[in-house]
Amino acid sequence: MHQKINSVGELESIANSIRKNILKSLSEAGSGHSGGSLGLTDVFTALYFNILNHDPEKPDWNERDRLILSIGHVAPVLYATLAEAGYFPVSELMTLRKLGSRLQGHPGRDHGLPGLELSAGSLGQGLSVAVGMALADKLDKKNRYTFCICGDGELQEGSIWEAAMSASHYKLNNLITIIDRNYLQIDGKTEDVMKLEPLQDKWTSFGWAVLECDGNNIEEFISTIEKAKQSENFPSLVIAHTLMGKGIKSIENNYQWHGKAPSKEELETFLKELE
Repeated sequence: MHQKINSVGELESIANSIRKNILKSLSEAGSGHSGGSLGLTDVFTALYFNILNHDPEKPDWNERDRLILSIGHVAPVLYATLAEAGYFPVSELMTLRKLGSRLQGHPGRDHGLPGLELSAGSLGQGLSVAVGMALADKLDKKNRYTFCICGDGELQEGSIWEAAMSASHYKLNNLITIIDRNYLQIDGKTEDVMKLEPLQDKWTSFGWAVLECDGNNIEEFISTIEKAKQSENFPSLVIAHTLMGKGIKSIENNYQWHGKAPSKEELETFLKELE
């Protein structure tokens, strides 16, 4: 099983390394999604290095917690985190989006990459899969968690709310959903494209235990997940407020970096900033 790291300083150092590898792989690919990947880095670091029960040497370990990435386009942060955790060599990150690579633009289980639970890309589907997994675990009396990461723009998909109803109906307290709440999507601000607020009230009315936190504060995020695990009769939702492009001041909170990769020159500047 992966050794849990409790030192916040060490976790922040790992997150910094992951951010660098995200930028390097995207720049090498010449395309991909920078903004959301950088924004979610602290969440992924906390999950894979402190929260999840998992084993990089036995990716299919039967007792592992499962992580479903519903927003498949932020694959760069998932890949960089899996590599950092030891699922495959970090050098393979430089094959991102290349022909024949196991690291395609959206995660695909058919490419044979260890650590993937779902082929993702069509937004709105991940939560339904996570509900099915959590329900199966309840029926099998398995004591583990299923985590699902959704984007805030993704909540405009109707299938999310069907899954949300099912999860509360079956009292899936072994399901924790994390919303990447950066208030931005491909076309601009979520509240301009399709208003989501009052978001907490919506999820509460669907029968979920709702918590909010700063998704870029690793310590706060970990303690929020600990609270979520205490829910006895409800699935839990964590609204993690993040900053798109976190770590690179010139692109933070800029929706135009939703699906843009840094040039070689920009990469050099960005890496210096992360030093």
